Amino acid sequence: MSADFNSIANYWKETYSQECKKTKKYEHSAQFKRMADLMAPGKSYYYIANFQSLEIEMISDSVCNFIEKNNIKDKDVDFQEILALALPEEVEKIQRKEQVIRDFFVDYLPTNKVQDYKVLYTYAIKDSSGKRRIMLHQATTLSQDKEGRFVHVFSIHTDISHLTSQSVEEVSFLNIRGGKSYLNVPSKNGRFEPENHSYEANIKDQLSKRELEITKLIAEGLNAEEIGERLFISSHTVRTHRKNILKKTDSKNTIQLVARTIAAGLIQPDL
Repeated sequence: MSADFNSIANYWKETYSQECKKTKKYEHSAQFKRMADLMAPGKSYYYIANFQSLEIEMISDSVCNFIEKNNIKDKDVDFQEILALALPEEVEKIQRKEQVIRDFFVDYLPTNKVQDYKVLYTYAIKDSSGKRRIMLHQATTLSQDKEGRFVHVFSIHTDISHLTSQSVEEVSFLNIRGGKSYLNVPSKNGRFEPENHSYEANIKDQLSKRELEITKLIAEGLNAEEIGERLFISSHTVRTHRKNILKKTDSKNTIQLVARTIAAGLIQPDL
C-alpha cells in the first residue's frame, strides 16, 4: 500500500486504535447477516470493522466484485485492500472527510448519541478490472467502549456510477432516530465546525417538495420532456425548476447536484 493510503490507516490508528486492550469480536446474528445481504447485493459490499484493532471482522462475498479475489474467508480481506481501491486523487479528500467525522463523533457529539447517527460520503475508486466507479460510503456505530469511543462499525459501500460520475467533498450525518441531522457538511478544512454549518447549506431545506421531486427524477436519468410527462407539467417548467435548483444549491451542474443529494441521504441508490 502506498504512503498516501498509509496516511489514512495511520490516522485511524492514532485516533481510534487502543493497543492496550483487546476487544471482542462483534457477535452478529444470522438474521443480521441476512438483512445486511439484502441491503448490499452485487453493486454493494458491506463489512463490520473493529476500529480499535483496525481489523475487518466480517465482510460480504460481494466485495469480490470490486477487489481481485474469487472468494473470501474470515479475515481474508483487510483495510489495505479496501483503501487501495480509492483513486490517488481521492486519498486526501477521504482523509479530510475522516477528520470531519472524527471531530463530529469524538469532540462534538455526546457519547450517548453516537449510535443515533449514520455517516454518508462519496468517493471514486478503480476496481480490480480497472473500471472507474463512484461509491457511496454509509456507516453506523454498532458498539462503544466504556469511554464512549466507537469500537465496531457497520459500513456499506455502494456503486452509484449509474447516478453520477462525480464525488463531492461533503459529509452528512443523518440522525436515524429522527433527531437533528447535519447534511452536506464541507470537508475542505478537515474540521467539523458547527458554528459555520447552517441549514442554509442543507440541500433538503433549500428545495421545495416539487424541486426535490424533480431532482430525484434527474437522478433517474430522465430528461426535461420525460420529467414533464411524469409530473404533468411542461418541459419548459421543468427546465425553469432545474435552473432554480442549481442556483439554490450552488451546484455547477446536475451531476454535482445529484452527487450532493446522494451524499445527503436524500436519494437512495437503486440496488
